[in-house]
Amino acid sequence: MHSRATSSPAQSSARPAAILVLEDGRTFQGDAYGAAGETFGEAVFSTGMTGYQETLTDPSYHRQVVVMTAPHIGNTGMNDDDRESQRIWVSGYVVRDPARVPSNWRSQHSLDDALREQGVVGISGVDTRALTRHLRERGAMRVGISTTETDPEALLGRVRDSGRMAGANLSAEVSTATSYVAPAKGQRRFTVAAVDLGIKANTPRMMTERGIEVHVLPATSTIDDVLAVEPDGLFFSNGPGDPAATTQQVALLQAALERGLPYFGICFGNQLFGRALGLGTYKLKYGHRGINQPVMDRTTGKVEVTAHNHGFAVQWPEGVGRDESVPTPYGAATVSHVCLNDDVVEGLELRAPASSGGEPGELLSFSVQYHPEAAAGPHDAAYLFDRFCQLMTERKGS
Repeated sequence: MHSRATSSPAQSSARPAAILVLEDGRTFQGDAYGAAGETFGEAVFSTGMTGYQETLTDPSYHRQVVVMTAPHIGNTGMNDDDRESQRIWVSGYVVRDPARVPSNWRSQHSLDDALREQGVVGISGVDTRALTRHLRERGAMRVGISTTETDPEALLGRVRDSGRMAGANLSAEVSTATSYVAPAKGQRRFTVAAVDLGIKANTPRMMTERGIEVHVLPATSTIDDVLAVEPDGLFFSNGPGDPAATTQQVALLQAALERGLPYFGICFGNQLFGRALGLGTYKLKYGHRGINQPVMDRTTGKVEVTAHNHGFAVQWPEGVGRDESVPTPYGAATVSHVCLNDDVVEGLELRAPASSGGEPGELLSFSVQYHPEAAAGPHDAAYLFDRFCQLMTERKGS
């Protein structure tokens, strides 16, 4: 089956042809966008109408071909100040109607130029609504984009030979090679060891604004590396890959929990927290990606509009209610946040064993599946960094 969005003759003639082929054989015709060549990855869609620069430079999208559901992309161009890392990480980019001329006072170059300069192969003029509906019905799957191949069957063969996301351990591919320090702004209140599994620039920024000196460590760090900075808390960032294939960081986190070190994890850090506590993880059919996901904080009852980017989730034990706790070697695990669209676990808490009256004990560590550091917003969940500070304050005073 072939699909193509309607585009103007001027737009079509200005760009060479390109094709997109999904691993189930569904084919979309379009125009080249960004670099010429061929690319492969996991096809996923993002529902954000803005913030595409954060998406492109988010290391969590490593080895993924991102389909933008909003039709007009590139309107505000690209700038060097809003990057979440030093490069574009997506394997490929799919848009319907790219901006011909960016219009924003902060724009330094066009999105098309940025993709081309960094060798990112994309495709435009695609019916992204049809493509998104297909991925919703069939699930995220491998995909190829090519500006050089004209035979969909030939490209399909290479798509099916490409790597899968399930079973992929990717954090070391996106992590910093050497540790570095982000100094606290104003008086230093805390020291945090942040393990970079694909960290975004806004995460250390939001910590330093709260008086935290952040020691960003490579993904391959050991418990000795963490303890060497004498931290008040441990942080695991977002990142790409299958949490079930990421065992070294789970062992590190378990060693930290055994020592009573307060922990805060985001996204991939939530999944690894679940595995460290003895819970399972699983691959979602098509994941959560975008900036409009409703999540309830069960500790406060408030509903937050949040930014997401995850294809895996924590598996809560069958037969155990969301309001019940699960015993672990480190305390009692509870669900702190849930997605109101599909009831996916969006946050975990580790508390001391319940008192004789059955009330949960003190908070020891916590994590969330979504992105409280979302640079383009929404900012409903920024309070979680304050919660981390409060946790470290309480532990320092105990």
